[in-house]
Amino acid sequence: MQMLLVQLEYELKRFQVQKNSIETIFIGGGTPSTVAPELYVPIFELLSPLLQADAEITSEANPNSATLEWLKGMKQLGVNRISFGVQSFNKEKLKLLNRAHTPEMAQEALLNAAKVGFTNLSLDIIYATLGDTKELLEYDLATAFSLPINHISAYALTIEEGTVFASRPQISSEQLELTQWLFERIKKEGFEQYEISNFGSYRSQHNLGYWQYKDYIGLGAGAVGKQGQTRFYPTPNIEEYIANPLKIDTEALTLQDQHIEKILLGLRSSVGVQNTLLSDEEKIKASILVQENKLYVKNDTFYNSDYLLADEIALYLTS
Repeated sequence: MQMLLVQLEYELKRFQVQKNSIETIFIGGGTPSTVAPELYVPIFELLSPLLQADAEITSEANPNSATLEWLKGMKQLGVNRISFGVQSFNKEKLKLLNRAHTPEMAQEALLNAAKVGFTNLSLDIIYATLGDTKELLEYDLATAFSLPINHISAYALTIEEGTVFASRPQISSEQLELTQWLFERIKKEGFEQYEISNFGSYRSQHNLGYWQYKDYIGLGAGAVGKQGQTRFYPTPNIEEYIANPLKIDTEALTLQDQHIEKILLGLRSSVGVQNTLLSDEEKIKASILVQENKLYVKNDTFYNSDYLLADEIALYLTS
């Protein structure tokens, strides 16, 4: 935690952060719920005067480690939103995903969070895994919506190099028809889809910040930050980070990089793409897509109603 403080102090100066200017904080990546709340105190003491009065402060949590005491401690620190890595309420699917918690633990953790006083609660579910059926996903969603949540994230299982699943790529199996059904099923609960993987009667302001292309500090090993046309990459190696938390690689973004990223992020979310962002040629292409009912226009902004087509639409517009 001491090294996080070192980097945080450095980043606050680099980003020239002023009092009452931080809109959101997100504690995630890894397992924040295995860290005792008192260890976060120095971080919160440093950030407290910089926070807006209504700042959204989220912590991720694993159901097996988010105890009632941990939840109480985080609430006392000022955390006002918890996102639980539930993944599924099916015991066999949790084993397949190598998760340490049971369905019962997940339900208990959500109920405990509500008991402590958290009103903004989210959970993640994973789909596109081997063995997924409409019945299994229906059970996951029915159970999720029986709990006091106002946000849900639905992520397709992706296999990445270096993960425990790399040797078992066959466990990832997406069926487009099932994905479309899943998204529509979530919407029927009154949870609006405001980004390709996120739905809610409450919209995470931190999530929206990424889609709106705002600047952000990435704190910790493997985190990513962005300021203007520069991205920052602290070393992903924990030992190296502890030895030198200021070993940070940079990436210079070209104006074209930013242009494409803004279009892609806008089409993958409810942010949309402002007409003024597009070149004359892109505006012509966007108008064609409107005629084909692939996009719609509101207040001089182009919106995409099917986020699953976002990549293809962005490629068409920018190529």
